[in-house]
Amino acid sequence: MTIRYLTSGESHGKALIGILEGFPSGLPVSAGDIDSDLRRRQGGHGRGGRMKIETDHAQILSGIRFGKTIGSPIALLIENKDWLNWQDIMNSQFTVHNSQVKAVTSPRPGHADLAGAVKYDTHDMRNILERSSARETAMRVALGAIAKRFLSEFNVKIGSCVIQIGTVHSSQFTAHSSEKGLLKIFNEAELSPVRCPDKISSKKMVQLIDKAVKEGNSLGGIFEVFATDVPAGLGSHIQWDKRLDGKLAQALMSIQAIKGVEIGMGFEMSRKSGSEVMDEIFYKSSKFYRKTNNAGGIEGGMTNGMPIIIRAAMKPIPTLRKPLCSVDITTKKPFKAAYERSDICAVPAAGVVGEAMTALVIADAFLEKFGGDCMAEVKRNYNSYLKYLSKF
Repeated sequence: MTIRYLTSGESHGKALIGILEGFPSGLPVSAGDIDSDLRRRQGGHGRGGRMKIETDHAQILSGIRFGKTIGSPIALLIENKDWLNWQDIMNSQFTVHNSQVKAVTSPRPGHADLAGAVKYDTHDMRNILERSSARETAMRVALGAIAKRFLSEFNVKIGSCVIQIGTVHSSQFTAHSSEKGLLKIFNEAELSPVRCPDKISSKKMVQLIDKAVKEGNSLGGIFEVFATDVPAGLGSHIQWDKRLDGKLAQALMSIQAIKGVEIGMGFEMSRKSGSEVMDEIFYKSSKFYRKTNNAGGIEGGMTNGMPIIIRAAMKPIPTLRKPLCSVDITTKKPFKAAYERSDICAVPAAGVVGEAMTALVIADAFLEKFGGDCMAEVKRNYNSYLKYLSKF
């Protein structure tokens, strides 16, 4: 792995911390580049009250000087403004007062609470739910914004849109869209309160979310991430852990509440014959090309020059205003699951997180192939490869 990154912090702790290592020197980066994606993550119809409290802003602590990376690890900090309301509950020091804080003992079905309590030997599941919370993804988005900034130097663009919430599915498909078409779809999605490019479906999704709010329920859905102008040859077929599709699937599956990932046509391929789904190869003007993109831009674990298309299925948020049945882990008696302030639907936000994870994976593969210690060296290597491709 060329790029390494870590996040730290609890949902209601003082702050989130991120460390990103492996980017070359000379990459222009500003806090504004990062904050714009943080704002996008906080949006979307169906978000909870937490978004009214937080105004996420990334503080650059190291690795960037005078607006450019210097080759050393980049450290970021995002303060949790809600910490002020949770100081006693999340205090890192033990006092008599802290010992009187009520433990969370009723696990929520579908959450990390019970499994984490068993694994880490705790009878206060706040120790689990604070870190397993999707609040952690704010830092992933911040780190991913730097990866997107790097890729933009090579005209690689990454975006996302929502194609389904609950039972409402968008009628607009992106599978065989051109790179310009994908960017148009992305721009249209950014104007929607649920980040869906289909105006009719977008309206129906909003209505469905409003219905779930009244019922004290939650909704999941499907978002799609795309990457355009990705050169052929990233990733490899030679080992399981070198395959780019495997890395992308792992990255998206690691996002909280994601339960399924597909690339290109994905599961639909299993219901068709080979002649219906393989992308035929053509050659014109000294260039190989495909008229279809059922493979989603990846064949044999490697990019093939077509846009990368990935979809991820997000389950409904486990925290419900009308809690489900559970068992108190101390008394072992039936109990209603604990309720923490939560979203009703976070699929639009999850798409932004998906962009970040996709960007980090592609940037890593990019640097593995065209690596250098400074941006000028990476660009020389990249341009040399483009010349090679034009003569292949």
